[in-house]
Amino acid sequence: MTSAPETPTTHELGQIKAVCLDFDDTLLDSGRAARHGLRELVGSDRAWPVWQRTTDQHYARYVTNEVDFDVMCVERTQAFFAAFGEKLDTAEASRRETLRMAAMQRAWALYDDAWPCLDWLRASGLRLAVITNAPSAYQRKKIAAVGLADAFDELIISAETGVAKPDPRIFHAACDALGLRPEEVAHVGDKLDIDALGAARAGLHGIWLNRGGNQGPAANVPTITGLHQLPELLVADLPAVPAPAQPPRRTAELVGR
Repeated sequence: MTSAPETPTTHELGQIKAVCLDFDDTLLDSGRAARHGLRELVGSDRAWPVWQRTTDQHYARYVTNEVDFDVMCVERTQAFFAAFGEKLDTAEASRRETLRMAAMQRAWALYDDAWPCLDWLRASGLRLAVITNAPSAYQRKKIAAVGLADAFDELIISAETGVAKPDPRIFHAACDALGLRPEEVAHVGDKLDIDALGAARAGLHGIWLNRGGNQGPAANVPTITGLHQLPELLVADLPAVPAPAQPPRRTAELVGR
């Protein structure tokens, strides 16, 4: 890892013993890489909003197990080009998706604030995990490609657990894997409802990463505009989450069915 910011000698992390993080658009600048891949495929950025809308629609089908990942990718490409009047058969859509994917993977890179934040968290004695809605092999490849294969104690991937964010069971699965209670764990992610509010509903400390601050404040969860702000929040400002009267049901027996 790169050099970490100096760990404050007077910090008190209180009840927080672990931090879970979303991966795409939290640690990895996935939007920039995806935009690069599309630009390589079609030659310009003008169609990016159409690609975003098409991705949102089709990825939601993958997350809810309506379609597998590879099929989703091909059908998304078909739908994207259909929006411009071009009908692709499966073979041609697959060929174009392969080209786009290769260009995107060449552009995978972490945000500048990712390594310093991870270094600080680890130096502070916190355990680390990723919670991500993604296919297993693809996400593990992506995490390894940017040098994070050994950075986390646990990887909680929706395709492996059988449930996806914001389902409370995936957050509880992370807590189980870490051997901690939900109130001892914080989760950080760029999606307000899926990450921050989903984690909060599951009894964790949900933190919204609103990069750039261009989506407005969130009333119900702490908000940061960059990972450089996370250490101060954990040290000084994170409110306590009261322990539930009855511990949430453990989900090991539910996950992966």
